Parts: sequence; structure tokens; C-alpha cells
Amino acid sequence: MESFDELFSGPVMAILRGMDPQRTVELAERAWDLGIDAVEVPIETPRAEPSLRAAVRAGVRCGRPVGAGTVVSAEHLDVARQAGAAFTVAPGLDPEVVRLSAELGLPHLPGVATAGEIQHGLRLGLTWLKAFPAAELGTGWFRAMLGPFPGLRLVATGGMTARNAPGFLDAGARVVAVGSALADPAQLPALSELVQEQK
Repeated sequence: MESFDELFSGPVMAILRGMDPQRTVELAERAWDLGIDAVEVPIETPRAEPSLRAAVRAGVRCGRPVGAGTVVSAEHLDVARQAGAAFTVAPGLDPEVVRLSAELGLPHLPGVATAGEIQHGLRLGLTWLKAFPAAELGTGWFRAMLGPFPGLRLVATGGMTARNAPGFLDAGARVVAVGSALADPAQLPALSELVQEQK
């Protein structure tokens, strides 16, 4: 089983939500061309499952990891496993989902927004956590949390753009997760520059 230390080879992750399989693969390939290795496809509804499977197949061809997002149940985990996802992501911290992901050999990235949730995640053996919603929490939250938890690795998710991502990386986030920025031609040069600067 790979760890997030290996899966997150750069400072940016792509989240491709709510698109058909063709568009999902198109934007996944755009992310990979920019140097963004890790791609997440949320599967909050069954309609999203074909997009995850298509992205996983494209990732296998390109040697890039594709994970399943919004994994909040054993059923979601089963879908992710059957699709060949390399990791799972959740909006919140559910100990049962953490345990089941580990049993399946899938690195799991749960969302946190408080010191108590961070402590709980660390007790469960996690070293990577998703700060969500990052834009609402603000860069100050990252600086504050990394004081008492210096070894913590945080992924900033929610409201990230090419414009505000550098501030979150400067505040201590290891990775920023962008979604709509990949579909915005105006943000692509800045995203590319961000990836290359941090590599």
C-alpha cells in the first residue's frame, strides 16, 4: 500500500466533481500535463461512479494515482475498491471508515476542522488530514494548528484557487486541492507555475 507521502509528490491535488466520464478524463489529463499527479473523483452519488472508473483507467495508462472522494460509508469504500481507486477521501472523520480503508489497503484522507478532530485522527494512526473547508478556516487556522501538531500534514480543500493557494502553502499546508480552477483557462498558467515552483 502506498502512503500519501508517495501519492502526493507535489503541492497540488485535483478534485473533479460532478462531470461526465469524458470531461472527467479530459480534466484529469490536463492536471497531469500541468504536473499535478494526484486526482480525486468524488462519488457522493451513483451517477459519479462511471467517472471514477474512467479516471482510474486513464490514470493506469499514465501511471498516475486516482482516488475516490466523499467516501463516507462501507458502501462507498466498496465502490472505490472495485473501481481501482488508489486512495479515499472524506469530508469528515469517521473512525469506522478509517478502519475499513486500512483493511482494504487504501490510504484514507478524512476532513477535519478542529483541534479535537486532529487529535482523534492522530490517535487513529493518520499522519495526513484534510482541512475542510479551508477557505472558510483561513490561513491563520493552519498556522495555529501546526503549532501544537508540528508533524501533521494537511491538505487544504474547499475554495482553493490558483490565486489563494500560495497563501495556504505558505501557512503550512502540504497540498492544496483545486477543482474549478482546472476548468478556468485564466488560472491554468498560475497553476502550472505553482506546481513547478514547489516541485
